[in-house]
Amino acid sequence: MAGIVVVGSQWGDEGKGKITNFIAQDADMVVRYQGGNNAGHTIYVDGEKFELSAVPSGIFNPERLAVIGNGSVVNPKALIEELASIQEKNITTDNLRISDRAHVIFPYHILIDQLSDAKKGDGKIGTTGRGIGPAYMDKAARVGIRMVDLLDPEILRERLSVVLADKNELLEKIYDHEPLDLDALVEEFVGYGETLRPYITDTAVLVNDYLDTDKQVLLEGAQGAMLDIDHGTYPYVTSSSPVGGGATIGAGIGPTKIDRVVGVAKAYTSRVGDGPFPTELFDEVGDTIREVGHEYGVVTKRPRRIGWLDTVVLRHAARIGGFTHLSLNSLDVLSGLPVLKIAVAYELDGKQVESYPASLAEVRRATPVYEELPGWDEDITGIRRREDLPENAQNYLNRVEALIGVPLYTFAVGPSNEQTTVLFDIWNEEA
Repeated sequence: MAGIVVVGSQWGDEGKGKITNFIAQDADMVVRYQGGNNAGHTIYVDGEKFELSAVPSGIFNPERLAVIGNGSVVNPKALIEELASIQEKNITTDNLRISDRAHVIFPYHILIDQLSDAKKGDGKIGTTGRGIGPAYMDKAARVGIRMVDLLDPEILRERLSVVLADKNELLEKIYDHEPLDLDALVEEFVGYGETLRPYITDTAVLVNDYLDTDKQVLLEGAQGAMLDIDHGTYPYVTSSSPVGGGATIGAGIGPTKIDRVVGVAKAYTSRVGDGPFPTELFDEVGDTIREVGHEYGVVTKRPRRIGWLDTVVLRHAARIGGFTHLSLNSLDVLSGLPVLKIAVAYELDGKQVESYPASLAEVRRATPVYEELPGWDEDITGIRRREDLPENAQNYLNRVEALIGVPLYTFAVGPSNEQTTVLFDIWNEEA
């Protein structure tokens, strides 16, 4: 039995898709355990770039199963469109499995998401507007509709008629929006159910069967630890739990079946959306990192906010996520900067704190305490061994490990798999 979880260590967009795809080369199954099609990931396969948001990263190897777990929410239309785009490249999607217990995103979720966030004005959360939060709200309120319901037209109509009456009242009276038509929705989503029927199954049984027969299962979270509903920068968070513990609920397995948790981070910090960001850069250095790192959202295309590496954040992520190892991406983006800064603590109300405050008011008042390290000018994109890096780049990696207290599993000097150096076999060896 080998269960490995991949977790984002910052606010998402850390390169989890690449690391997932990288580790998955030796996996028998890859499971997406939470989130929806708001979580974009970019993957390079045989030199070709794929930008995915609905389909799990493991889809590209027909010999492994790619699973959307019960903890995810599914937009059937978006999923079908993305599957078609992959199939157009002559890549089979027969290895996809979707939990029959995963909840469904409907058009009213998307409308309410967009309209409610716009109504908040300056207090908006800055969601992607894809209906993720409202779908999870309905799940918690016990009025959600699951993938299994799409397979039975009578049950779907019965459930949807009750839910839609409330949603239409909300749309009309609160948001001054025209109501949605029940018959049209039923017809549309019954069609999606028929298209996806071959993929829908009890994935918890499947995942546990794999683990119980000593197969290798990789569990992939969406977003990042700082967007976790419980442990992130609330309320500027997602609606589920990306941290390592979320994998147990979202995939339907027990905690005893997880062997390792790999946290993924960039060598700096980026963020999309609103909320406090202590190390954010508003100068030419931030602009340079954004352009060199192509820091624009996969899903939204929004420019990402950029800041120095924040080890207060990373220690928090490692603590709540149970990290056993760290993958550090985008080291090459820092090449050419004469001085590099790492936040090691915050100055808050005259005191130095090393843990991330729960109060966003305190985070906004916090000033980063930086360590400065000399940078390097060399082009490192072709380097494949840690010891071949420039001395200052090696020192940077060493310091990150020491500050977080977690050993490196990989470091990356570019976006492709070939530019990711693996320091040991995570399936079979100790670091």
